Amino acid sequence: MSTPLDSDELLNALREGGARITKPRKLIIQILADKGDEHPDAMDIFRRAVRQDSRISLPTVYRTLKMLEEHGAIQRHAFVDGRSRYEPADGPHHDHLIDMDTGAVIEFQSEKIERLQEEIARELGYEIVHHRLELYGRKTKV
Repeated sequence: MSTPLDSDELLNALREGGARITKPRKLIIQILADKGDEHPDAMDIFRRAVRQDSRISLPTVYRTLKMLEEHGAIQRHAFVDGRSRYEPADGPHHDHLIDMDTGAVIEFQSEKIERLQEEIARELGYEIVHHRLELYGRKTKV
């Protein structure tokens, strides 16, 4: 459901924010773009980056992710496991189901849930301006 991250768009977001485009930042961006629809955290990105360039530091990864988030290129999710995970900021609305055993993040859309949320807000005299739904679960044994 998330749209794939485009490395050129991420580089442009950094440029627009006045950041220098360094070799480590290019590598971090490439890793983000290669992750597709996964929701990597900073350590996932760092581990992949140091395999390709041992000089990359974890603070560089964090600073780059923070800049990309501040410029609206990526969105940070702080799920219950304590890890901040990242995905494209401009994808279509979707919700998340987090597998408590594996940490997998499953994206889904449900018109029923959207209608129910609108109905509840209306009954309480509100209009929803933003929402985020995260479900946490374990696979059922069949």
